[in-house]
Amino acid sequence: MASNVHVESFARPTDPPIRGWLHSPDPASGDALILTHGAGANAQAPLLIAIAETFSAAGLAVLRCNLPFRQVRGFGPPGPSDAARDRAGLKQTISAMKEIAPGRIFLGGHSYGGRQSSMLCAEEPDLVAGLLLLSYPLHPPRKPEQQRTQHLPDLRTPTLFFHGTRDPFGSIAELEKAMKMIPGKTRLMAVEGAGHDLGFKGKAKQEEMPKLIISEFTKFFGLSS
Repeated sequence: MASNVHVESFARPTDPPIRGWLHSPDPASGDALILTHGAGANAQAPLLIAIAETFSAAGLAVLRCNLPFRQVRGFGPPGPSDAARDRAGLKQTISAMKEIAPGRIFLGGHSYGGRQSSMLCAEEPDLVAGLLLLSYPLHPPRKPEQQRTQHLPDLRTPTLFFHGTRDPFGSIAELEKAMKMIPGKTRLMAVEGAGHDLGFKGKAKQEEMPKLIISEFTKFFGLSS
């Protein structure tokens, strides 16, 4: 466990640029987690902050980053043309974190951020040690025929899913079916009664959620606790 965690703004003038907040623990385990936000949020989302605080307290360096589309536009969802640049931004962020953390790099994201993370890892399987996907947006609400699964047969990165049983972007049964397409190691943790926000809507906070996530993350990826 880290006895002290320093949080500071983080920026690199790459293309696309990297901007976010870095949680640096002391002592540090050497491993790191990059966290990205959903389509309507940013790196200051309460869920990301809570996870970053919990993981950094356990010794992991954590970077909460704003995806390139959010750096350009403060509000609103990404457009269809933003996705490739958002993935390029994630790749730049991974390279930057490898200079900071000598151990394993993990990539995590809520909704859109998780989807782009998984697509990047499908394109480059050895880029990170593992994926943490929170509320994967399997399809738009009430449109189950529009499955976002095209890249899943190429996803070989070990992936841990957290998904609410009331998530309108995909039921547990639908996600379980989609996960069968993934050749890599996977695990699904169903969060009873939770929606797409996993209990972090507005000022509401599900205090036990980050503890559950790091507990399962530690077991799934074999981290020393």
